[in-house]
Amino acid sequence: MFGAAIFACAAVASAGYAGAATVAPVFAGTWTLVAADVVHPDGSRAHDYGAAPSGLLVIDTQGRYSLQIFKAERARFASGDKSAGTADEYKAAVTGSSTHFGTIGVDPKGGTLVFHIEHASFPNWEGEEQKRSYELNGDELSYRVAPRPNGDVPISVWRRIN
Repeated sequence: MFGAAIFACAAVASAGYAGAATVAPVFAGTWTLVAADVVHPDGSRAHDYGAAPSGLLVIDTQGRYSLQIFKAERARFASGDKSAGTADEYKAAVTGSSTHFGTIGVDPKGGTLVFHIEHASFPNWEGEEQKRSYELNGDELSYRVAPRPNGDVPISVWRRIN
């Protein structure tokens, strides 16, 4: 179950989180991606960024974060030139990655991590507040992203590396 176990440890410096959020030491650190899956509306689960995705989540004690997820199977551009890719190469590069940064806080009453996204590889997320229910078990953090328009629910699983 995603939820409440660690909320008592979290402190929030301001209700708005805007750059002033603090996170419990249990969240601060560097995390490596273990899984980036998706649960479909029928309940089946699949890999969202391939079988061996790569990623890094860094959270500091002041509540600033940076997150990157990459599909391992992304093909290189045939031309070797970033500005000379084909439409298919650009599409694969964009859909094979997800990156964003901003501030993060904890909403103890809502049982969620709250991402305040400043900039993102998907521009529609910029300026958004996204709430994600989470579970923390030792050095493993997992959370559910809000459902996509098609009903898929992404799940990210991270392991602390320091």
